[in-house]
Amino acid sequence: MPTADLDLLRGTLDLLVLKTLVPGPMHGYSIAAAIRQRTDDAILVEEGALYPSLHRLAARGLIAAEWGYSENNRKARYYALTREGRRELRSQEALWRRYVVAVSKVLHPAAEG
Repeated sequence: MPTADLDLLRGTLDLLVLKTLVPGPMHGYSIAAAIRQRTDDAILVEEGALYPSLHRLAARGLIAAEWGYSENNRKARYYALTREGRRELRSQEALWRRYVVAVSKVLHPAAEG
């Protein structure tokens, strides 16, 4: 897979993770499950993609992590948006909307021919 494609996928996953954390802190399994549920099973986030995304976001200061206990009383890391993460989310959502509009104009031009 070309680097540009990989960067787009990483950026998209990071955006989905940030948006998923808006309601409050969640552990990794819950984040993946929420994305799967919200997309009607169209996007299945594997652990091999999720945890690198969480580490990237934490390294950039966009999320913070702390240990807690899951619903079934298992120790788990919970991730929460930081103030900087909320700012980045707003910025990335605006960028994503512009991208979708631009791609739609190519895929569905107003008047072909």
